[in-house]
Formats: sequence, C-alpha cells, structure tokens
Amino acid sequence: MTKARLFRLWLVLGSAFMILLIIVYWDSAGAAHFYLHTSFSRPHAGPPLPTPGPDRDRELTADSDVDEFLDKFLSASVKQSDLPRKETEQPPAPGSMEESVRGYDWSPRDARRSPDQGRQQAERRSVLRGFCANSSLAFPTKERAFDDIPNSELSHLIVDDRHGAIYCYVPKVACTNWKRVMIVLSGSLLHRGAPYHDPLRIPREHVHNASAHLTFNKFWRRYGKLSRHLMKVKLKKYTKFLFVRDPFVRLISAFRSKFELENEEFYRKFAVPMLRLYANHTSLPASAREAFRAGLKVSFANFIQYLLDPHTEKLAPFNEHWRQVYRLCHPCQIDYDFVGKLETLDEDAAQLLQLLQVDQRLRFPPSYRNRTASSWEEDWFAKIPLAWRQQLYKLYEADFVLFGYPKPENLLRD
Repeated sequence: MTKARLFRLWLVLGSAFMILLIIVYWDSAGAAHFYLHTSFSRPHAGPPLPTPGPDRDRELTADSDVDEFLDKFLSASVKQSDLPRKETEQPPAPGSMEESVRGYDWSPRDARRSPDQGRQQAERRSVLRGFCANSSLAFPTKERAFDDIPNSELSHLIVDDRHGAIYCYVPKVACTNWKRVMIVLSGSLLHRGAPYHDPLRIPREHVHNASAHLTFNKFWRRYGKLSRHLMKVKLKKYTKFLFVRDPFVRLISAFRSKFELENEEFYRKFAVPMLRLYANHTSLPASAREAFRAGLKVSFANFIQYLLDPHTEKLAPFNEHWRQVYRLCHPCQIDYDFVGKLETLDEDAAQLLQLLQVDQRLRFPPSYRNRTASSWEEDWFAKIPLAWRQQLYKLYEADFVLFGYPKPENLLRD
C-alpha cells in the first residue's frame, strides 16, 4: 500500500515537473512558432547562449531554491488590465493650445517605399555597431555587459511574445503610437472582452499605463533566477527595434510638451525647482494653472541649466523624456535589428510592419506628428550661451554619433 502511494506521489510530482518544463519552454520560445502567420527569421545569427556551469546547476538543485522556483512558476499568471475603457480617443480640437504646441496631424499618409530601404537599415545598424566597437567614442555604461544592467533600467523594453518582437520605446519619438501597435500585437489589453484591433481606439491614458505592457524589468518578479536567461533567449530569437530622432530636436520637443503646457506633475516635480534655482523665484504658486496665469513659466534657458547642472543627477536620473537614448535602450549591449527614425517615420514604420509580417492586417496609425523641426534649432538656441551649447552636445554626443545624426556645427561655434 505504501509503495502504491509513493508511486502515485512520484507520478504526480513527475507530471508537475513536466508541466513546468513546458511552461519554461513556452515562455522561452515566446509562442512565436504557434502563430504560423507571424513566423519570422533573424537577419543574422546571434552568439550561442552561455551554458550554465556547475555552480548554477547546484543552485537550481538546492532544496530551498527548488521550492522558490516551483512557487514562482505555479503562482505566475498573466493578468489583463482591469482599467476602465473608452471607445476611442479623439484628436484635440483645432486651434486648441495642445494642437498648437504638440502639432497634431491626423491625416492619413501612404508611405512611399524606397528600394534602398534595406540598404539604409544596413547602414544604420553598421554605424551603430561600428561605434559601439570603436574605442574612440567613450560614454558612461558603454563597456558594461548586459548582465550588469540594473533591472530598473530595463523598463523601456516591451516584449510581444506572439510575434517575436521587442520594442525599446523612446519618449518624444512617436512612442505613444508604437505602444498602441504593441498592445494590438500582443493582445495585452481587452475592450469589452476582446483585444483591440485598431491602435487608435486605445485610449491614450491606457497606452502609457505600465500594466498594459510586458517589459523586461517585470521578468524578475515572474521568473526569478531564470529571468536573465529568458531575456537573452528572447533577445537572440526576437526582432528588436527602436525609433530615434535628432537629440537636440527631441529636447526642444520635450520642453514644449512638458513646460509650455499646463502639466501639474511636471510643474511640481521639475518646474518649481528650476524656477527657484535658475530664475530666483522664492514664492511660487501651488499649481501650474496659477503659475501660468501669473506668467511664471520655465524658460528654455532654465531647462538647459537644469540639464547641465551636475547636482541634477545626484538627486535622481534624468526623466525619460530627456534621458539619453543610449541609457534608455542600451544599444551597445542589445544588437538591434531595426533602427527607425522619426524623420523617416512613414517609410520606416511600413518597412518594420512588413518585417514583422503584420503589414496586411495592421497599419501604423496616422501620426500625431510633433511639428518641432530641425530648422528651428537655431531659433531655440539663439539665446543659449555658446559654452552651454557645447556642454549640452557633449552630454548627448553618444546619441548623435551612434544613430548617425550630424554634429550641429552651426550651434557649436561663434
């Protein structure tokens, strides 16, 4: 009788172990092989994954770690967001303050495909990889390994397991609409019990909610000690992409949207300290609305002073809207397959959706296009001292060089 019970117990434990192995494989493979219509091929072979050593094996076989391992996998579940849904997001009314500052353009556009787009992508990737390998370009964090990146710095890498895609979002580079696309592809948000199929029907406030996306920084909570291994598997197998723009133009765009509009969060957290430190205001209104009515606004010069102040990052890292792309997306640690640019958004978006094999059922949304243009740089920087401009370039030099943007010589000399 005892042997029969032991046999049944071992049978149950063996079955549970096999189920866990299936779960691990399924998460590693990302279910991409199941969705036949979205199968993809890698443009190049990645390096072989490191084989776990004996120390690693001993860790996983220790009783306490096995218990922890089982608890994590048995309790792991993918939760759908229970946020309230709106039917659709409408563009701002013509002539509104938001329209004039952000520059919305909801008109449909047909992307014109250039026969040289493949070569253009090869050149962008070549420039990026070349400077990552070139010792002549030095910047913080360049030489560290992927395993050395803190978990907190992996929050911008959004994973779509259904289509084998990883998107690193960069604020002020059409990231709202790319996040919408990722939600549609992954089916991570439901509307009336069904996934969204039209990116523009996803309300803006849900797009930027962290619960709507599976990001690398969430892996530790779900997979524990296997999290880095699973990240590396996905980085090897999946199509990885990001979109960038001219670094100085991105700064102007960030300033316009966060400090020229009444943004209560950014007013309290950033504008108030800037006005006190760099504009000598000691008594400031409690709200952005009151400050705007009193004519108290952060100037672009105040914003540049804040960026250049060595005390700024001693208090906290740059906000994501003006943090350097190399710090958000780790391009020297992650071998990106596609580098899109805001300056060629329509063409690049069409090419990427084709690469992901979803172009027949999904179009990149008619953009909300920020009209901040490169031609405005001279006007915006006209009252910024030359020494500040030169320091600012050094602060963002890696983004200029890695992504092939020309050095703005006209702004850096008398």
